[in-house]
Amino acid sequence: MEDYVLARVIHILAVVIWIGGVFMVTVILLPAINKMKEGSKKLETFEMIEGRFAFFAKITTILTAISGFYMVHILDAWNRFLDPTYWWMHAMVFVWLIFSFILFIAEPFIVAKKLKELTEKYPEKTFVIMQRVHWILLSISMITIFGATAGSHGWFLF
Repeated sequence: MEDYVLARVIHILAVVIWIGGVFMVTVILLPAINKMKEGSKKLETFEMIEGRFAFFAKITTILTAISGFYMVHILDAWNRFLDPTYWWMHAMVFVWLIFSFILFIAEPFIVAKKLKELTEKYPEKTFVIMQRVHWILLSISMITIFGATAGSHGWFLF
């Protein structure tokens, strides 16, 4: 059981760092960048700060996946994915898939190239859209954290 406890601690710490960073980018960084006057500085500032966080986000999403898979395996809890009462487990996987796709595929291969081009043409609009997307991702993440915390402590909402 000590292995399970360690996996859970790693899982929670990784999620706190990862989603906490998403919160910081959404609530602090992007609004501050949106208030900047010079368009060219917006992207430079965003990339400098968010780029440092992206490294940690990649590590924590990997740790989240490994620890989460391990906990489901050790508890033999696969059947929970067939029970709608455990909707939050599906939500955790869904959030993880979205962020993993963004961090490992979309950002390096698609977004990075297009972002510079869009920021040069439409600096205001680009960062407004980025902030809206971050708010959606953060909202989904917070609902998932709420459900997972409540559900893992026996409070099933439905």
